[in-house]
Amino acid sequence: MNPFLILLGLYVIAGSAVALIVHRARQSQEDYFIGGRRIGGVVSALTYAATTYSAFMMVGLVGLSFQTGIGALIFELSYLVGTVILLMVYGRKIWTMGREKGLISPMELFSWRYGRFSGILGTVIAILALIPYTSGQVIGLALIFRSFGGFNFTTGAVFAAVIVAFWALLGGLRGVAITDAFQGIFMILSALAGFFWVHGRFQGIEVQRFPSEFWTTSQFINFTLPWFFFALTNPQVVQRLFIPKDRKALNRMILYFALFGLLYTLIVTFIGFFARHGAESGAFPSASERDSVIISILSMMGSWLSIPIALSIIFAAVSTANSIILTLSSMVVRDLFQAKGKVWIGRTVILLLTLLVFLFSLLRPNYIVELSVASSSILLCFLPLLFGLFHLKQGGALAASFSLIAGTGAALILRVSGVQLSSVYTLLAAFSAFFLGYLLDRAVQRGT
Repeated sequence: MNPFLILLGLYVIAGSAVALIVHRARQSQEDYFIGGRRIGGVVSALTYAATTYSAFMMVGLVGLSFQTGIGALIFELSYLVGTVILLMVYGRKIWTMGREKGLISPMELFSWRYGRFSGILGTVIAILALIPYTSGQVIGLALIFRSFGGFNFTTGAVFAAVIVAFWALLGGLRGVAITDAFQGIFMILSALAGFFWVHGRFQGIEVQRFPSEFWTTSQFINFTLPWFFFALTNPQVVQRLFIPKDRKALNRMILYFALFGLLYTLIVTFIGFFARHGAESGAFPSASERDSVIISILSMMGSWLSIPIALSIIFAAVSTANSIILTLSSMVVRDLFQAKGKVWIGRTVILLLTLLVFLFSLLRPNYIVELSVASSSILLCFLPLLFGLFHLKQGGALAASFSLIAGTGAALILRVSGVQLSSVYTLLAAFSAFFLGYLLDRAVQRGT
């Protein structure tokens, strides 16, 4: 029997066992969606890392590094630096606010300050942005299943969607976090083994130059800006700030995530650089599609190494998809329907969201990197609301609504139009609309 399918079966059984062990017949939404705010620092760091570093890394970033060189490393390190800075400055504030006000959904940060409509609108926008992003994880899984398991793409996507939904349904955040911890360790160890193999095989690196034909100044800014603010604009990682059990656990989460992120980023990008050197010397095929670079690398390895690395990609994609689906479910339940206290509604929403992700994945949209960046561009509209939350004493419903509508509209129009620096213009539109609404809110308050 195919050894990949055997190991995949063991993985599914182990993950399902964890979900069943932590499953409780009766649990509150706080337990189900954020682990009862009782997660330790190490597990918090690993679930944050596994949530963030998805199939984007071993599938998307390896290919991007292969095709575009050192610019890919600078791009990804910009994300890491931005995330660590934002976590140190704002992460503690969000954690404190979450505990003091009993926040569970990330949109409750907004509805508490700006009114319920901001939470509703924010939830709709998050679904619009994150369903395509999550489909990127399912696409990555389906490609691995097709290459190693002999599945066709649709069957692979079905299998991926079932795993994602089943674990989130049973275990909630606690189950996802525990599996994430093991998956995060396995991801980095497998990537490290792949790094040494590729280095030994191709004996050199090719980093190309920066800026380049791909990494023009405008392209670099367009890619990097949404990624730099990822820690504040993406709901699934904002919600992770609610889960550490105390401030010490939060500080450990930030430190361990920074170390994990730096090591994983260097490993993944250098795999791409080594493979590029191999292509230049004729020892590795020049891939026409960059998302297939990692598949070509794995096909050259022995099964003793290629299968664990393939499984690590599955781990990364499943953990990210689980987390996003769970977060979106909490937002739909608490912000859209205000069905607080009813966990069964959250589980129903998980099924519906997973179905949407599966259907979208069948469209096979764009490269995984571009899909991720496009989703984060839409979510930039949340940034002015967080700015107002922490730096302005006033500003209400109009400021939030204007920012969300203008930012989302600008992101979609500019992305479709192919305008350079679209991320910059999206952020300008969102902040301009926010301050216009802020002035109108103040005028209304003075008038009353």
